[in-house]
This record gives sequence, structure tokens and C-alpha cells, in this order.
Amino acid sequence: MQILKLSRLFFTATVMAGSASIALAQSGTVDQPLSSSGDQFVNKTWMASRTPDGAWDRVQHISKPIYWQPIREADILWKKRVWREIDTREKQNVGFRYAGDENTGGGYFIEILLDGIKRGKIKAYSNIDDRFTTELTKDQIIAMVAGKDDTAKVYDPTTDTYSLRVTHTDFNPELVTKFRVKEDWIFDRNEGKMVVRIAGMAPMMDMYGEDGTFRATRSMFWLYYPDCRDYLSQYEVINPLNDVARYTWDEFFESRMFSSKIIKVSNPFNNDFFNSSIYPNRMESLYEGQRAADEIFNKEHDMWVY
Repeated sequence: MQILKLSRLFFTATVMAGSASIALAQSGTVDQPLSSSGDQFVNKTWMASRTPDGAWDRVQHISKPIYWQPIREADILWKKRVWREIDTREKQNVGFRYAGDENTGGGYFIEILLDGIKRGKIKAYSNIDDRFTTELTKDQIIAMVAGKDDTAKVYDPTTDTYSLRVTHTDFNPELVTKFRVKEDWIFDRNEGKMVVRIAGMAPMMDMYGEDGTFRATRSMFWLYYPDCRDYLSQYEVINPLNDVARYTWDEFFESRMFSSKIIKVSNPFNNDFFNSSIYPNRMESLYEGQRAADEIFNKEHDMWVY
């Protein structure tokens, strides 16, 4: 009888402790919304929910990047450097243009990268080359995306005069329509398979003239991808099929969930497939990129044959 009373007492204390912990968790969620990137959200206009938004309270996850198996130089039998281009307007790449992550405060992928640079989580390098030779400061990045002031003449029909009006145009993340990726394809004889390692990535921004016509697409800056993996593993990619089963951005890149085209492979002349003087036909350029992809795919099988 005494054992039964003790069991009931223990059960009651456990329930009360559990209820208290749940209440504390809920009050912490409501009063102090958590974000994977810290106490601020990626998008400064994002408003946090003041009540639990859903049928359950989301547990704050701590994600780590996927482990990379070390590769010894002596185990590399074949290596090819490849440059790819990811077009965010393709349907498979919709995650790059998803405007709001409910758990981290919204933001396009480019906004997540810019937020990490401003917080000092990741480093940005100049676009003068893709070898990470010149590091950019935080102030340089802020000036790059600060927008610009435009001056235009405005006619006032009341006074029949013209006046100058200054308007400010903010940075538009929708203008970042592409991402360039530099990666190495390596046949590791220790693992007996082809291994791909992303070395760097660069956001590509569309440039328009004053008359609104498209001029060109240029890279904004380069990021050394291995240094970004810890940061990218804290943010999720939208999953159109299941909201509770989302990849982190690190898992997204490592699982090769994006759609892309090869624009260049390492060659003696450093030419790319979309050089108009060598490949004037864009369809031929796409064929060359696909041919390079097939060559890499078949190389792994050739290594086993020989």
C-alpha cells in the first residue's frame, strides 16, 4: 500500500514537472521567438507570431553539416574542375526564391547569404576572380546592396514648373536570378567512387539600364563554400510535398537537389561553353555542357574497367 502511494506521488510530481516545462517552453516561444541565426530574423520586416502557430510547438533543432570524408592526394586517380550555373527561375530551384521561412524569419537564399555576411558568419570575396584572392569587408557588402538614389525631373501642372525629385531604390533580391557554382569531381580510390566537392559559389545579379532594358548578368561576390556549410545547415529549404520534412541548405547542395547546367570545365585555354566567339549557337553550348556531364558520369565506370 505504501509502495502504491509512493508511485502515485512520483507520477503526480512527474506530471507537474512536465507541465511546468511545457509552460516554460511555450512562454519562451511566445515571448522570445527563437531564430536559427540568432535573436534577429533574416528579413527585417518579418513579424514573429505572438502565439504558437500550429497544432504543435516546434522544437528548436540544432543541425550540423553532412560529414565530408577526408580525401588524401595519393588516393585521387582523376579530378576535373567544373563550373555550373543554377537558374533560380526553374521549377526545381524554387527554393532559392522562396520568400519566407517561417522558422528563421523569411528571406530569399541571397538574403540569407547577405545576412550571414553582415553578421560575420561567412566571408565574401571579390568577383575580380573566382580564386578567393581579395576579401571584401562588411561595409563593402552593405554598400553593394544599399540601393541607389535616382534624380528625375517632375512636372508640376499647378505652377507649370519642373523640379528635381530624388528617389531611393532598395536592393531587389528578385534580380539575383542565377548562382554560379565551382566544384571538383574526384575519383577517390579509397572509397572506390566519384566524389563531388563544391568549392565556391557566387550570386549572379541581372543588370538593367536606365531605360529598363536588360544589359548583362554579373557576379556580386564569391563565397568559399566549405566555410559556409555550418551557417547554411541552420536554414531550411521549402519542400512542396511535406512541410515537416525539409532539407537544410547544406543537405540540399550535398544531395544535388538543384537543377543546373555546366558552363565550363578546366581546359588549357580557360574557355567556357557560352563564349560567343567559339560557340555562337546557344543550343550547341548546351550540347557541349551535356557532353561534359556525360563524360564525368562515364568516367567512374571507366575507372572500374581499366
